[in-house]
Amino acid sequence: MLNVGVDLGGTTIKAGVVNEQGQIIKQKAIPTGAERSCRAVVEDMADLVLEIVAEAGYSMDEVASVGIGSPGAIDPVNGLVVFAANFADFRNVPIVDIMKEKISVPVYLENDANVAALGESVYGAGNGCKNTVAITLGTGLGGGIIINGKIYSGGLIGGGEMGHQVIVADGIRCTCGRKGCWEVYSAATALVRMAKEEAEKDPASLMNRAHEGDISQLNGKDVFDAIAEGDAAAKAALQTYAHYLAIGLGNTINVFTPEYIIIGGGPSAQGSVLLDPVMECLGEEIFGGSLRTKVVTAKLGNNAGIVGASLLGTVQ
Repeated sequence: MLNVGVDLGGTTIKAGVVNEQGQIIKQKAIPTGAERSCRAVVEDMADLVLEIVAEAGYSMDEVASVGIGSPGAIDPVNGLVVFAANFADFRNVPIVDIMKEKISVPVYLENDANVAALGESVYGAGNGCKNTVAITLGTGLGGGIIINGKIYSGGLIGGGEMGHQVIVADGIRCTCGRKGCWEVYSAATALVRMAKEEAEKDPASLMNRAHEGDISQLNGKDVFDAIAEGDAAAKAALQTYAHYLAIGLGNTINVFTPEYIIIGGGPSAQGSVLLDPVMECLGEEIFGGSLRTKVVTAKLGNNAGIVGASLLGTVQ
């Protein structure tokens, strides 16, 4: 049997037909139109599912389930998006019920970071291990926890918000309202902020030459390009960033002792350039001083959401 995974984003809706080996047979993306009514968006999702199954040469009778990964606070038991910030009309949206008006197979819903973690755990960098934690370094810091092969989202709605553990008491204020959240210090945007600070202190830094000297335009690629050229300021920024990233990873390992920590998002593409300084710091953060958890970078890339969502019906 096949499964379909849907990755609902603020800009695009991506859907894919996935086989039992985790391979995407057919996928397609359409604009989300997040400013529209929730019903219009969800009906487009349902139509997209029907469309790609037909284009892949199958019927819905050959599809075991449809899974959806959505941003926001999710109630997977009742199939609701309780709230999604970047959508005009997403409050207590019964996504599953609306989908079932057009789709006859079982439909499942989960948070997008959770389904990406599930995909990486089963078919990606987690190598099929049952206990993993995945984090994504982007504008924020997302996370997903897999325990005994299933998504852990807490006893109530909204669990697994890895980025909102405080790692610096009375630190920089986070968009969530707290001070010192891991997200503030370890999202991809945090590295850029730290690099700008180092560049301002060192006029000779190569980072000051990017974008015709407009340091406000500095981005992650500029930082890693400067590191590759041996730039001291860029290296100092990465070392500070690695230190904070290691603190949060240490907290996570001490609580969950997962087999794998999987790091995704833009900086993870740098591989050992990112991981080496993190691993140098991480040993000091582990209870007992012995690190057994493997820390690796993600493998599925932009397909993690589709693959993970397609698995929701198999892990109930």
